[in-house]
Amino acid sequence: MVQATYVWKPIENLPEDWTEFASTELESLAEIWKAQASKLQKSNALNNFNEKLSREWAIETGIIENIYYIDEPTTQLLIEKGINVDLMPFGTTDKLALEIVPLLNAHQEALEALFNLVQQKRSLSIFFIRELHQIITQHQETVDSVDAFGRKVQVTLLQGQWKKHSNNPTRKDGAYHQYCPPLQVQTEMERLINMHLEHIKEQVTPEIEAAWLHHRFTQIHPFQDGNGRVARALASLVFIQAGCFPLVITRNVKDEYIDALEAADRGNLSNLVHLFTKLQKKLFTKVLSLSENNVIENEVVQQAIIAGITRIKARKEKTITLTQSQLFELAHKLENIAEQKFGLVALELNHNLKQLEEIYFADAEKSNETNNYWFRQQVIQTASSLEYYADTRTYCSWVRLKIKEDRQTEIIISFHALGFEFFGLLAASAFIQYRDISEGQEILVVSPHVLCNEVFQFSHIEQEDSVIQRFNVWLEDVLLVGIDQWRKQL
Repeated sequence: MVQATYVWKPIENLPEDWTEFASTELESLAEIWKAQASKLQKSNALNNFNEKLSREWAIETGIIENIYYIDEPTTQLLIEKGINVDLMPFGTTDKLALEIVPLLNAHQEALEALFNLVQQKRSLSIFFIRELHQIITQHQETVDSVDAFGRKVQVTLLQGQWKKHSNNPTRKDGAYHQYCPPLQVQTEMERLINMHLEHIKEQVTPEIEAAWLHHRFTQIHPFQDGNGRVARALASLVFIQAGCFPLVITRNVKDEYIDALEAADRGNLSNLVHLFTKLQKKLFTKVLSLSENNVIENEVVQQAIIAGITRIKARKEKTITLTQSQLFELAHKLENIAEQKFGLVALELNHNLKQLEEIYFADAEKSNETNNYWFRQQVIQTASSLEYYADTRTYCSWVRLKIKEDRQTEIIISFHALGFEFFGLLAASAFIQYRDISEGQEILVVSPHVLCNEVFQFSHIEQEDSVIQRFNVWLEDVLLVGIDQWRKQL
């Protein structure tokens, strides 16, 4: 007997414990960005960032749905240079570039429609959702379907219209996922909109509302095709209305995305909230690393020199404010927590290492004013891999767990400012590196390996207790991964 992996039921409101999923970190990042965004409005840096983000959103939202395929190098080229047929050579896509480009343009047009809705201060409506679907699917004439005999057929895609037939996907094992029946779509969509508008009044945080709206929309699946793209557009709308960025789900997080949606089907919305939060935090980290003094391609050398001198002058004249002092003090507390935790691990390691060789040992230490620059190059390299700018001039410190056996392993947490300009945001990154002795007794340092693909960020806006709680969780993960990496290289 064929069974359903999910049986449709009317959409549910937010879970009662939804406030527990809210991200204080994302809230503080958004506040910092709102306060500082004006500094970048006159530069090309922010415009370039937004244009590239728009192109990435347009490309990846179709790849996720297998509408087309574009390899990653070509995708990056299109993001950097613009959507152009000439940048898509034969063999880099699964369809002709002339067929793909109109689809990408339609996706970008849909994103523009979201910004227009926000700019006009209009509320989300059923009419807009249908209009959005029409824009997204304007170059798709047909869609795969199954006839009464179970045969795969192509049927006309009803652009901007609710589905007329069931669209329950079937897996290879015969099991299927049951979406809202066609006759119930209008009612369920009206309920969705009404609940969403109530959530706005209740000031539900954007990461939670985006996840809820996305998931409940996909449960309804009101259109014959294009539901995933519309769902991501609706989640993007929530973030844009909150002063955040469009939600970009790339092929690299597709598995995590699917797993989170399936968990939401089982009643657990938190995984989807956490994924959306992580993606937004990454975008805030990148945009806050932009420089208002970024040198554009046609800028003359003299202008670049003036910009550089201005930065040096500002740094020399900068005095530490009370807010900065409090933030730096919080950083000291986090450093002490890390040193204490590393110290406990070092004690346990020493107990076992000394039984093997007397010269083996482990210890933990924290930087001081004379050596806080030691790992600056590794810190910059780690920040680059995580796509942000590490400012080690405004603030710089580190905590290290050193494990010495036949080789020396170092697990390092770096504390530093984030961004070209100091916006009151500090960060912590973690990496591991190894020192080997060659035949000539020269110490060779193996390139650092990032231990956490998410930089830890904290600001003067967030409550201290909340920062410390988040840091303890982050530190525990870093230490677990770091010790495991050390074990694997033995």
